[in-house]
Amino acid sequence: MMPLTFANAGEINTIKKIGGKPKVKKHLENLGFIVGSDVTVITAAGGNVIVNVKGTRVAISSEMAQKIMI
Repeated sequence: MMPLTFANAGEINTIKKIGGKPKVKKHLENLGFIVGSDVTVITAAGGNVIVNVKGTRVAISSEMAQKIMI
């Protein structure tokens, strides 16, 4: 397992675990980051990571991306 921030752009990965406080986990779940779902990093720049999850593009901070394990 490794944090989402280490994923290569364009590579499809499966979410294995979501860390952080319950409030952070719930926020990520609401955005579509659920264990077992696929996530693709589109680009990572300026401290933000843009990903495609469940057919939707979502921008999250690299701090949040560190909590998503693939």
